[in-house]
Amino acid sequence: MTGAYIVCNMYAMHRTTIFIEDALLKRIRQLARREGKSFAAVVRESLAAYAAGLQRQGSALPRLAGRFASGRSDTAERVDELLWSDPHQ
Repeated sequence: MTGAYIVCNMYAMHRTTIFIEDALLKRIRQLARREGKSFAAVVRESLAAYAAGLQRQGSALPRLAGRFASGRSDTAERVDELLWSDPHQ
């Protein structure tokens, strides 16, 4: 069953070429050996984790959000007036 899964799973992947510095290449190979995984599996897992982190990071609110209270309850309704009026009037 495992062999059939691997063959089917490989057809859903695409071969690609990347350029890696020697030091990073060595670290990835060591990690793969230490974890008993293939080099390609470590690279795929690393890329997936990196992309997931970027996706979470892009959707998160800034740390500053919600820290201050204006004391007003109508800010959302008055957004255009508040943002686009001359502050020196």
